[in-house]
Formats: sequence, structure tokens, C-alpha cells
Amino acid sequence: MAAANSSPGVFLREATQRKLRRFSELRGKPVAAGEFWDIVAITAADEKQELAYKLQLSEKLKKKELPLGVQYHVFVDPAGAKIGNGGSTLCALRCLEKLYGDKWNSFTILLIHSGGYSQRLPNASALGKIFTALPFGNPIYQMLELKLAMYIDFPSHMNPGILVTCADDIELYSIGKSEFIRFDKPGFTALAHPSSLTVGTTHGVFVLEPFNCLEYRDLEYRCCHRFLHKPSIEKMHQFDAVCRPGNVSQQNFAESDTTSLKLDPEYVYTDSLFYMDHKSAKKLLAFYESIGTLNCEIDAYGDFLQALGPGATVEYTRNTSHVTKEESELVDMRQRIFHLLKGTSLNVVVLNNSKFYHIGTTEEYLFHLTSDSSLKSELGLQSVAFSILPAIPECSGNTSCIIQSILDSRCSVSPGSVVEYSRLGPNVSVGENCIISGSYVITTAVVPAYSFMCSLSLKMNGHLKYSTMAFGVQDKLKKNVKTLSNIKSLQFFGVCFLSCLDIWNLKVTEELFSGDKTCLSLWNARIFPVCCSLSDSVTTSLKMLHAVQNKSMFSLSNYTLLSVEEMLVYKDVEDMITYREQIFLEITLNRKQSDLETS
Repeated sequence: MAAANSSPGVFLREATQRKLRRFSELRGKPVAAGEFWDIVAITAADEKQELAYKLQLSEKLKKKELPLGVQYHVFVDPAGAKIGNGGSTLCALRCLEKLYGDKWNSFTILLIHSGGYSQRLPNASALGKIFTALPFGNPIYQMLELKLAMYIDFPSHMNPGILVTCADDIELYSIGKSEFIRFDKPGFTALAHPSSLTVGTTHGVFVLEPFNCLEYRDLEYRCCHRFLHKPSIEKMHQFDAVCRPGNVSQQNFAESDTTSLKLDPEYVYTDSLFYMDHKSAKKLLAFYESIGTLNCEIDAYGDFLQALGPGATVEYTRNTSHVTKEESELVDMRQRIFHLLKGTSLNVVVLNNSKFYHIGTTEEYLFHLTSDSSLKSELGLQSVAFSILPAIPECSGNTSCIIQSILDSRCSVSPGSVVEYSRLGPNVSVGENCIISGSYVITTAVVPAYSFMCSLSLKMNGHLKYSTMAFGVQDKLKKNVKTLSNIKSLQFFGVCFLSCLDIWNLKVTEELFSGDKTCLSLWNARIFPVCCSLSDSVTTSLKMLHAVQNKSMFSLSNYTLLSVEEMLVYKDVEDMITYREQIFLEITLNRKQSDLETS
């Protein structure tokens, strides 16, 4: 038994549960100076998103779900061109300066990037990735609470500065009981996780300076020679980023988003979050003030970290292979940032017993919430979290996951599916690997396997309306074409989009798409009916899916139709929050009644 209790997996689970317990003790209570962050800031892409985030933060504070006595802010990107998370970081620095003047030079600040539209996980599009629900806790934890819990030890061992992280990933780690991660060195400091070379091609990879310590340790403080952003395996070898196990026990590399390394003869250290001291933050702010308006997308990882370390060279600034949209001034802006930060140190905190999970796509979301026994064990994820429903048999493999929902006892949900913030009636059958979010189904309904359905409340011309986006969970909403003649290459639920339009009796015209007419995609296709009730909205969109699946006609020509892009413009955040709150109160009342009956 002693050997089993000392396994890295056990240490990781125990360390994670300790952090969760400590955060739970702080929820709803005023924090002492230095005990927690001075400021928690979340970035938003536009004013609609800013309002949604502020309303949700306000609700959380009112319900005492967050530590009190902390300044919580939402910083919105300026209107105009997309500026990326690097641009959002610069913008946030300016907001801090405006709000606090010189005072912020003594603050510990957590900056969470949540400004995207979550096109690969659209149930997070309306209310934000950082407010994605997770199946544990009472009240239910969302990604925000999980982030705050996992970073609970950081502020008290950090010099004034800013910790930068993203809203859709989870970092778990275990270190010695008397050890702490310290962010106290000048310049930048980043966390590093052992990963396979394949995973390294989609992350940042550290080329570390030689290290003389012969003893394996969970926590190591290293210096980074240079940082590679999404390098090829060939490049990893070329720049000596690849490590070989040698004296490091392979059992410490557990399975996660970074796949199992147990059989890999080689590995690399990949990035997650990073810290910059106040001096570095002020340098970036002065630069931002000097350039006026930013008109291109800057990546906080690729464009800031690649400029750091003694081995950094300017070549990366001309590599635009990982850029979504190439603006004319991008290379120039990158080169200016390179020369600004060149010579700044990049310190690395190597966490050998750690895991990095990404939950930014429908596939990742379904896997981690229903099938991933590791994450379930580490976080204590539940198959049924704060819900009313019939008993669902647990199976050893994947199961379904129900979060803050009310299901009739005669309803069925197949393994591998997630239902959140929804009500499902007696004759509803949900197939496998589905995502159902914010929906209300009272009529007899069969949701086909691999369906994605997410309902939104809308405010249109002063009236409350509803629309339900429906896709296949594997549909690529971001895939776009430039002309109407090419939309045949788009696929909806595995079927040629052109065929779907025929089934729905919709004509192929420019009016079929909202927004940019040279960027046509499922995201901006006007195909989703607007209805007067939430249940009608779900039923109508379900008919769309069935028509495509059965190749039978279902005309949409008499409906007002919106694209997902437009739904986010018309979304009624207050009504969506109210709907969730109604479900919450009903479950709470049901639990109180059950407690009374059993006492």
C-alpha cells in the first residue's frame, strides 16, 4: 500500500483537492491582505461580452461564490480590428493604469483572457469560456472558480506583477509539501509541463539552459535559453529542446491533454501560464501608449515570449504560418516588440508532476467531462452535479454528465453526452456524445447522437425571443470560404451544406450570411429560426437536424432566421441568467424537501 500511496497520480489528486478545499473556505468571505489576489481581471472582446461578464460576476459576488474584498474587473478590447490576447494584455495594462495610477505597481494581478467567441465550443459563446460550468461543487464551479482555486498558493509567493492565463485550460500540479511556486524573479516567469513532442507542435516549447542537478524533483527553477512557438518536431531537435528520460522516472508523466509519455523515449517542456514583473509590464504599457492604435493580432505567447531569453532571434517575427489573419503591419509590430523585450530573462518553473488540460473544443469538452477517468479523479468530477434526475447507472468507461439540470424520471440520456442548465421532459431521449445547453424540451423528442444544441434568449425590437443553434458536435464552425460557389465544401452534421439548404428550402444568396461576405461559414449562416418560446425554439431546431439526418424536407423559408454571429448581438444575458437561477432555486427547494422527508 505504501508504494501505491506514493504514486505521482495520488500526489496530484491530493494536491488538487487541498487547493479546492482552501478556495472553498475563502468563498463568500473577506480575504486578508496578501492572502489572495489584489485584482482579478477578465478580458472581453466587445461591449456585449463585457456586459455579460459583469452581470455574471455581480451574481457570483451577490451569492457569495467568490472571495470578497478583491477587485474584480472586466476589460474590453477597443472597437475595431481584432488585437489578439497580446493586444488584450496591452489594453488591460492601460486600464489598470487609468484605474489605479501608480498604485498598481504594488498589486498582485491575475489576468484571464476570455475575449474569444468560442467558435469551437459554442455553448460557451454567449456567456463566456471563463463561465463554463464544471460538474462539481455546490454551487456549481465554473472555470473561473477552478482557476482561482488552482492558483490559490500563488499570490502570497509573488512579487507585484501580473499572471497571464487563458480561460479554457486547466493546470494541475503537485510539489513537495514544504515547497511553493515563487514568482519573485525579474522579467518573465512561465510554468512548464513535460509533454510529448506531438503535443509540443501545438504549444509553446522551452529550450532550457543546461541543468546540473542529478536528483529528480517535482519542482525545478530553470533558465530558458529561447522559446519556440508551435515548432515542428524537426525544429525541437534542431534547437535542443528535446529531453530524454535518463534519470527522470517516466511514471511521473501522467496522461492528460498532453497524452501519455510512458512509452515515449523523448519529451519537451510546454507552456501554460506566465508571470511578468511590474517593471516588464510598465515597459509594455509605455510601448502601447507610444503606438496609438493597434491594428493587428498580437499573441501574448508567440509574440512576447519568443522575444525573451539569451538565444532569442528575430527570425520568428516573419513566420506567419500560425496566424489566422495576416495584417500588413504584423511583422513590423512583432519586430518592435522583439527589440523592446530583447534581453529580458525568461525564468521557467518546471513542474515534473503536472498536467495541462485544454477544454476549448466540443470533442475535448465531451471527453474530459464524460470519459476521462484521470480528470474525474483529480477534480472529483461528478456524473450528476446539482441536478434532479433519475438514477443513472455508472459504468466503468464513459458516462453521461448532467450539470444543474432538471430531468424527468422517464427521460433518457446516453453515455458520452453532457446536459447543462436544461429541463428535459418525460419523453425525451438524448443520443450519445451530445451537448445540450440552456434548453427546454417538454414534447416527445429524440436528439440524434453527436448533436450539439444550445438555446439563447434574445432581445429583438424590445421583445423577448428565443433561438437554438444546432449542429453536429464535429462540425467546423470556423471553416470558411470566400464565395457562394464554394459553400458546397462546408459540412453540416456531416452533410454537404448545399444539400442542407435544399432540405430547408433556403436559397443560396449573399443574404444567407451575416457579416463579412468574403468569409462564409456555419458561424455566420442565417439558418436558425427565431421563436416566441424556448421550447418551440428547441423543437424547431431539432426538426432541422432530423430533416438533414433523414433527408426529408423541412422548410425554414417562413421563419425569421439568424446566424450564431447575430444571436450573440441580440442575446439577452439577463434572461439567460434568470433561467439558470430558476433551475437553481427549484433544485435547492427539491433538496430541502428531500432532506426534510429523510430527517
